[in-house]
Amino acid sequence: MAPRNLPPGFLWGSATAAAQIEGAAHEDGKEDSIWDAFARVPGAVARGDSPAVAVDHYHRMPDDVALMRELGLDSYRFSVSWARVKPGDREPNRAGLAFYSRLVDELLEAGILPWLTLYHWDLPQALEEKGGWANRDTAYRFRDYAALVHEVLGDRVTHWTTFNEPLCSSLIGYAGGEHAPGRSEPRAALAALHHQHLAHGLATRALREHGAQQLGITLNLTNAVPNDPDDPVDQDAARRLDAIWNRAFLEPLLLGAYPADFVEDVREHHFEGLIREGDLETIAAPIDFLGVNHYHDDNVSGHPLPPDAPRVLRPTDYAHGNPFVGSEHLTFPRRGLPRTAMDWEINPDGLRQLLVRLGREYPTLPPLYVTENGSAWDDVVEQDGSIDDEPRVEYLLAHLEAVAAAIEDGADVRGYFVWSLLDNFEWAWGYDKRFGIVHVDYETQKRTVKRSGRVYAQLISEARAATTATAAP
Repeated sequence: MAPRNLPPGFLWGSATAAAQIEGAAHEDGKEDSIWDAFARVPGAVARGDSPAVAVDHYHRMPDDVALMRELGLDSYRFSVSWARVKPGDREPNRAGLAFYSRLVDELLEAGILPWLTLYHWDLPQALEEKGGWANRDTAYRFRDYAALVHEVLGDRVTHWTTFNEPLCSSLIGYAGGEHAPGRSEPRAALAALHHQHLAHGLATRALREHGAQQLGITLNLTNAVPNDPDDPVDQDAARRLDAIWNRAFLEPLLLGAYPADFVEDVREHHFEGLIREGDLETIAAPIDFLGVNHYHDDNVSGHPLPPDAPRVLRPTDYAHGNPFVGSEHLTFPRRGLPRTAMDWEINPDGLRQLLVRLGREYPTLPPLYVTENGSAWDDVVEQDGSIDDEPRVEYLLAHLEAVAAAIEDGADVRGYFVWSLLDNFEWAWGYDKRFGIVHVDYETQKRTVKRSGRVYAQLISEARAATTATAAP
């Protein structure tokens, strides 16, 4: 069953996010995050769903950790809710901090490495009302929040991720309007992009000063594939998408500069005016790992789609126009590949190509971890209560094989976190899309390990046994 050999010490994990699983939206001192507020906007979230209860992880955390132990996870990647530990970004909320302290203790007792993410999209609403990420001051508030969390958990947590997918919480949230806070302001989105980079650098420096051991960030990266490789219009469309989706995030962090073509593409929004002296040096603070989230490639064209073609929205292809890419046309034609319930194409070799490309193009690249990879399907609960999610199993095995192939091709990949541990609140899709390897009955909150979860547990067990056998005298 296992893919080709993965290196000894390869880390096997799963991931979640606070706003998607915790619930307890206003308990023990927690106040609104932008997602609590956004979910109350009519039409913002499918069927009017809300993260208020989610999958009740806040009250069921010990049982969920027991599930992780049953699956044999080496590591659990979770996020801390800023709005829970510092409501309104005022004084620390000791009850909220105590929850994460209990979570870390439960994980360590179960032999599971805590992998903490400080920001997974849920800004305190009080800060949004002061401008949110479009306000430069928010970067400094994030630095202070990061130091507070380290003060409480730094004696037990070694792995710290500053941001998860800043592309989504800047461009989609502030220009696309599809995610919280639901704004459609191109310059505000570019300000959010830069200020989140700055916040990452400020927090990385502060955490390093406080003794944090392993520091990194997680980016969602794509392969921008020109629909017609010989068409200059499609070639330029792929370049523009690669610039705004990949290189505008990678290069400030790794090279200390924004890509020149990206800056030119967004010139009309006066992006350079957002950058102050010393910012890029701060942003490029050394990191110890780079998390890579990847679900699909993007087949892109600079030509309009035919009127009857299915439309696939991307962060640079909004209903109100293309604010960033320097052209009114950036489209995503289908190329005949199978697709998940998210309507995302399935191309496992794209993950291999991406991981290899990163090592080839960025000589200073730190070790890589695939921090999210997974698929949504319309799972069916059988009469006996089981969930035989064969498409998810196939997706999982094929992408793990792609990771192994990337390592053979020279990529320094140290671990893999399947998304997601639990079915959960899937942002603007509400509870309509299920990514979990563990099924959640949203009425009863009952957890049931799907076949994909059992397969993943078996892969981990086999890998662990192989490592033990290799290490034996």
